[in-house]
Amino acid sequence: QVQLVESGGGSVQAGGSLTLSCVAPISIYDIGTGTWYRQAPGKERELVASITSDRSTNYADFVKGRFTISRDDSKNTVWLQMSGLKFEDTAVYYCNLPKIGLRYGDTIRYEYDYWGQGTQVTVSP
Repeated sequence: QVQLVESGGGSVQAGGSLTLSCVAPISIYDIGTGTWYRQAPGKERELVASITSDRSTNYADFVKGRFTISRDDSKNTVWLQMSGLKFEDTAVYYCNLPKIGLRYGDTIRYEYDYWGQGTQVTVSP
């Protein structure tokens, strides 16, 4: 079953912008770090950006100054705002929650590596 749902992908010309959304279909008690990865054809999956529970962010060098990661835990959502898109940004973008806490009654149980199905971003040169 789908653990996370990404949306917002599409086709855009170079220099354009897109905002990707990652939504958990269930309420998560402890979201922990949220991350975005991408994978282009013929290439390995690579980390794009991450944001911790205290909103500390980290970006891959190739997106610094162009992409912004954000979160709203009350909405179970992590966003990736992308501007100044380049042809080489073309890839399938995946949301990942490496570690989450789920509440079962009065206890918190942790689960790992929640992934979405990916959303395609295509940038025309």
